[in-house]
Amino acid sequence: SLHWLPVSFRINFKILLLVFKALHGLAPRYVSEMLSIYEPVRPLRSFCTLFLTVPKIRTKTFGDAAFSRYANSLPEDLRGAENIDIFKRKLKTYLFSLTFM
Repeated sequence: SLHWLPVSFRINFKILLLVFKALHGLAPRYVSEMLSIYEPVRPLRSFCTLFLTVPKIRTKTFGDAAFSRYANSLPEDLRGAENIDIFKRKLKTYLFSLTFM
């Protein structure tokens, strides 16, 4: 039997992979410019966890904030992955656990 992710989770995988690439300088510059890392005004425990700022949007579309919302919902060990191969492996495991359990 094949272990394929449902289409909606596959889309999430592609978005999160693009975010990872953008944060690590592996994506085109115009994609990297769309993201901004959250920097708190005072020191917080979550400062090292690499959150993205979620832009304020006036319309009801979700697309403008999709990168930030998906990336911020990941567990901390996924956000701190060292390279793309580790990130892909952990992300697939995480999405499979959401899908099939």
